Amino acid sequence: MLDLFEPLANWKAVVEVLILATVLYGFLRLLQESLGPSVLRGLSFFTVVLLVVLLFVARKFDMRVITALLTNFPKFIAIALLIIFQPELRRAMVRLGESPMLRRVFRAEGDALSSIVNAVTTMSEQHIGALIAIERDVPLTPYVDGGIKMDSRVTRELLVTIFYPGTPLHDGAAIIRGDRVIAAACLFPLTENPEVSRGLGTRHRAGIGVTEQSDAIAIMVSEETGAVSVAVRGTLTRGMKGEELDRVLREIYLEKKESPKDSEVSSA
Repeated sequence: MLDLFEPLANWKAVVEVLILATVLYGFLRLLQESLGPSVLRGLSFFTVVLLVVLLFVARKFDMRVITALLTNFPKFIAIALLIIFQPELRRAMVRLGESPMLRRVFRAEGDALSSIVNAVTTMSEQHIGALIAIERDVPLTPYVDGGIKMDSRVTRELLVTIFYPGTPLHDGAAIIRGDRVIAAACLFPLTENPEVSRGLGTRHRAGIGVTEQSDAIAIMVSEETGAVSVAVRGTLTRGMKGEELDRVLREIYLEKKESPKDSEVSSA
């Protein structure tokens, strides 16, 4: 029995035990609120009895075959754990992938832009007025603080719901940072550019205004006509369709270009 405690005298063995304990603790935490812990308790008891008691007996009486089998038993346990806890492991990986840290490392701008384009296309078809600002390098924090703060993943359904007439947040603008809607019902300064057509409404003037004060991309949907416009650096491009909007957003946002091709200030 004393032979079992001899490895503890080696500091490397102590480190290994601590590492294994940390991994086991993290594994148990990931299996919270599932059937995993109950199964793991039974499996742990079985493993302890099998490995400790039988291995001790086998070594005591020099049972070489049983000793060899039990020595390799952890390999089979590892495979068994992967099979038994496959649902829990999949859920754990999903939770890990949705963690804020990994979202910052692997930002899904492409998927977010697709959701924005789909939402804008839907609102254009239904003549739902909207103003969306996509934050780039210059923070839009002052406007976020003046609106209703959120922290939701960008989806077509969320954006359409925000701007649907009669909802509490439909007035004002939604601000998107990365793949998150961080605020809604935000107010932007109106453009003071005298060259901008007087026929433009408040929504379009606010969209141009925020792009004059920052490097944000502003997308406007006209409630009257359903027309889609994009403003960058104070320059407005009107009458954009879904595919064109998708191309322009990817050129500006993903490739970090200053402004869309052939953009111009259009009159009403």
